[in-house]
Amino acid sequence: MAKNRTIPFGYCMKNGEITTEPKEVYAVVTIFDEYLKGRSLSEIAKLMQTEKIRYNAVSDKWNKNMVKRIIENEKYLGTEKYSQIIDDDTFRLTNEKRIRKATTLNLISEDLQEIRKRTYCTECGHRLSRIGGNSKYEHWDCRNPDCYKLEYRLTDQMIIGAILTVLNSAIANPSLLESGGEISTYSPTVDIARQQNEINQMTDSPQVDFDRVKSEIFKLAEMKYDCCSYNESPQKTEELRNLLENNKQLNILDIGLFKACVSRIWISHFCTIEVELINGVRIKNITEKVKTSRSENNVHSTQCNDNSCESADS
Repeated sequence: MAKNRTIPFGYCMKNGEITTEPKEVYAVVTIFDEYLKGRSLSEIAKLMQTEKIRYNAVSDKWNKNMVKRIIENEKYLGTEKYSQIIDDDTFRLTNEKRIRKATTLNLISEDLQEIRKRTYCTECGHRLSRIGGNSKYEHWDCRNPDCYKLEYRLTDQMIIGAILTVLNSAIANPSLLESGGEISTYSPTVDIARQQNEINQMTDSPQVDFDRVKSEIFKLAEMKYDCCSYNESPQKTEELRNLLENNKQLNILDIGLFKACVSRIWISHFCTIEVELINGVRIKNITEKVKTSRSENNVHSTQCNDNSCESADS
């Protein structure tokens, strides 16, 4: 299998610096233009092969996912490292069209949309994409061009099953919710003590400059604020306890409870699923890999280690 590019298509490394690659730049511009003209992703992929333009060093084969990744890549707008290839209007219009088509073809339930909003790649931190719309061949994947695809086919039911297992484990074992930490701490510095003494001396003076004293008091308040740290995890942990303590084991996902308890879902390339709760605690759920082929339409299940979930913070 060809290795993913580490530098986005359209760029190359020369003399230790990232610069544009003229033939690939031509391809990128063509892809955006042809998509706006009405060609589909698959048609553009065939065009790239006809033009004999290589997507990477080892293969000249293209597919619609490669074209889609190029259309979505914001680096073409220019960054500190990458020169601009596509102008802002072209990029905006192309992606507005892509989103309209995706919305029309790939309608999914509101519950799945809520899950998708919170699902991220463990390796790169980008949000995972859900591919397949309402078809039975749906799967989730990392579409970050600088990252890698998941090793196994990950379906809606696998993710939902993992969330259910984690929530049920937290209901049965409230100790999994423990986050630790103090609510807040305050450690004054030497500068704060010095500032306080200076204000005391100013107010003890027979002739007080009230405007100056006021200014110095505001400065002291700002210095004290900078020294404060606040950790809301204990309150969030208590909130989770209150949400879960009266719940029975769930047979189907309660999306309201999910939204109230879960901040993010982290999925690794090997389909290890971690559910991050609102207090920052991550509870890991290992997805059983029944078959190793991504392409096969198989049924997977989820399980926790030793029949119980594992807290990543423990």
